[in-house]
Amino acid sequence: MPRTRAWLLVLPALLPILVLSVGPLLYGIALAFTDAQSGRTEATEWIGLLNFSDLLRDTLFWESFRIGAVWAVGVTVPQFLLALGLALLLHQDLRLRWLARALAIVPWAMPEVVVGIMWRLTYHPDAGILNETLRDLRLGDGTDWLAGLSTALPAVIVVGVWAGMPQTTVALLAGLQTVPRELHEAAAMDGAGAWRRFRTVTWPAIRPVALAISALQLIWNVNSFALVYVLTSGGPGGRTRLPMLFAYEEAFRYGQFGYAAAMGCVMVALISLLLAVYLVGRLQERGEER
Repeated sequence: MPRTRAWLLVLPALLPILVLSVGPLLYGIALAFTDAQSGRTEATEWIGLLNFSDLLRDTLFWESFRIGAVWAVGVTVPQFLLALGLALLLHQDLRLRWLARALAIVPWAMPEVVVGIMWRLTYHPDAGILNETLRDLRLGDGTDWLAGLSTALPAVIVVGVWAGMPQTTVALLAGLQTVPRELHEAAAMDGAGAWRRFRTVTWPAIRPVALAISALQLIWNVNSFALVYVLTSGGPGGRTRLPMLFAYEEAFRYGQFGYAAAMGCVMVALISLLLAVYLVGRLQERGEER
């Protein structure tokens, strides 16, 4: 009876998840095994693994995976390093620290579409503030950052780092506030410098938080869509076409719903693998601690 009551209490929270998340996921997986297309008059047929076998031969899809890996790592690593430095700075007893902390989370409060539009204006080849500054410093005549084959992906990565850094900063700052000051004072009395205190006191304490937020950011970056879509729509020449953008184009530009669903299944499998690696690592760490 108590278990039944517990399920009744949890049910209102489970229903939206089942209807809005689990249901569409299962439908998408089923769609991947069909030849569903937009505007097709014939009935959709079950074709088994044909979509997946086509994916294995689709060089453009695997190229999007390579670009997605560069994007995910290129955003996650500098994002973490910069956020760690910012969190350490905001953890100090600074004047107007409350204001600095509030400003640090401004990018987090902005919708991705607004961030994308703002940075498109920043990167504008003629009127953008970046090129205007470079011209004033006599460092260039103006570059079309988002349209250049060699500059588009790095430019988008910079935006991804800026937009995602507040989440990591807040998580690391929360972890830093759990480290007892007495440990730092004891290490300082023993003659430990700033770097040694960080390595022996701070980092061991915030390591679980750092690993968790880094894993989450990596998964979020693999799933990125809106920011890159607003900035470049996958161009120029597919240089910023992430896997999610590739699947979107196949579904809503070319109407290949079954093929796009197969791409989505591959992405779900990849993300599940990343999550499994993280969870196994955490379980091993807990086992060693015990």
